[in-house]
Amino acid sequence: MVRTPLTPEERLRGERLGALLRAARGERSMAAVAASAGISAETLRKIETGRAPTPAFFTVAALAGALGLSLDEILGRCAAEPGAESAVAPAPVPAAVPLIA
Repeated sequence: MVRTPLTPEERLRGERLGALLRAARGERSMAAVAASAGISAETLRKIETGRAPTPAFFTVAALAGALGLSLDEILGRCAAEPGAESAVAPAPVPAAVPLIA
């Protein structure tokens, strides 16, 4: 299967995610944070350096938990250009709906 090339925006978003994770990790070792998140240190290295600019949602969620970040914070800091207002407002989160009626 051939992967669709990433857009410049996707690459930039990946770079912002990597920088955010690096800053949140601080003095902690890459291996310790990766182990806490249940991923390999190589995966974390690739995300932090931008070589894996579109990590899986559950990988980002695990890293957020390990680093004490909320997913809302990650989205807010990585999705839009820094200092720019998003043209599209995020959709409101619907109330919980039971799966079985």
